Amino acid sequence: MAAEELVELKFRLDDGSDIGPIKYSSSTTVGFLKEKIITQWPKDIIRTADKGNGPKSIDDLKLINAGMILENNRTLRESRLPLTEVPGGVITMHVVVRPPLPDKNTDKLKNDAMNKCGCSCSIL
Repeated sequence: MAAEELVELKFRLDDGSDIGPIKYSSSTTVGFLKEKIITQWPKDIIRTADKGNGPKSIDDLKLINAGMILENNRTLRESRLPLTEVPGGVITMHVVVRPPLPDKNTDKLKNDAMNKCGCSCSIL
């Protein structure tokens, strides 16, 4: 029986820091990787007040490899692009935190505040 192929990955965060490199089985799903990233997320990276100190769920993250956004239900084997890999090398995936969805109540308050303002500008 052949040994399971291992893939060495590191995850580049938006501040330039990395998580990893760590070896994973090629049958690992992208969703599992996102869960691991959340548990290893550096606590010193400050996010907006809405996000706290990092992503809360796998839906808050996007993993990008060679310009492609990877789907949660696909395995590493299914997501791999042969042109981006060097045998025995470390693959760097970029991690993007999705901005929080706007709260409908907050947006309404902002719009109401803008409508109550008596100022307006006109450029002639």
